[in-house]
Amino acid sequence: MATKASRAAARTMISPAVILLLGWMIIPLSLTIYFSFLRYNLITPTGNPFVGWENYYWFVTDPSFKAAMLNTLVLVGGVLLITVVGGVMFALLLDRPMFGQGVIRIMVIAPFFVMPTVSGLVWKNMFMNPVNGIFGHIAKAFGAPPIDFFGQIPLLSIIIIVSWMWLPFATLIIFTAMQSLDQEQLEAAEMDGAKWPSRFIFIMVPHLSRSITVVILIQTIFLLSIFAEILVTTNGGPGVSTTNLTYLIYVSSLLQFDVGMGSAGGVIAIILANIVAIFLMRMIGKNLDA
Repeated sequence: MATKASRAAARTMISPAVILLLGWMIIPLSLTIYFSFLRYNLITPTGNPFVGWENYYWFVTDPSFKAAMLNTLVLVGGVLLITVVGGVMFALLLDRPMFGQGVIRIMVIAPFFVMPTVSGLVWKNMFMNPVNGIFGHIAKAFGAPPIDFFGQIPLLSIIIIVSWMWLPFATLIIFTAMQSLDQEQLEAAEMDGAKWPSRFIFIMVPHLSRSITVVILIQTIFLLSIFAEILVTTNGGPGVSTTNLTYLIYVSSLLQFDVGMGSAGGVIAIILANIVAIFLMRMIGKNLDA
């Protein structure tokens, strides 16, 4: 049993790491909040007067903000739909005995370790390029005109790229949960005459619901800050068709040099992300208690 002396020693030894971690988080956040109340533009760095909530007002009333919020919701929702459905399907496939099962499992989870920038460039140049891309050559082979993915369906193209990266994560979590499924329950249901769809809906899905909730929670938090894939493929265009909230903050801060406006957008993004996280944590808590 831990004594008061041992607990005090543990707190003393861990306190430097905790202080460093808090400083690493709090100092940038404090500076972001501070800059958000200033008229701070890198083109005219002198002065920087206090303007209160002005940056927040102009950021929220910017027409690009509404488009960015809509694009963010569509991007997150589309990726979640593809990865959850695809993750369940891949988990069911990997759960079956097959030749080279270990190699196939490694190949399925491999895309998760590819850097977002590399992934975006590979998809842009090797797959979705209408002239030299693989999809373009396939379309020409069937006599169809190649699709200009980033010109005709830019947001869907981003969703496909991001889904390809996050699908292995969803598959791994759901497959791990599937390994703990009671096989005797499935065998008993099969002996009672239950068809596979019924076994899947009434036995597998309830068992996988917790892991699916975890996938939704973790992916949503990370998907709200998707940036690299947009930067290397579409640069937020055409127009603002692929501009999400993170990219809009980048445009304000580093392309328009308006640090005050970008900081205000960063604070808004943090607030929205925390609201979503709290909502999802409540949802996952109820699911785990059920």
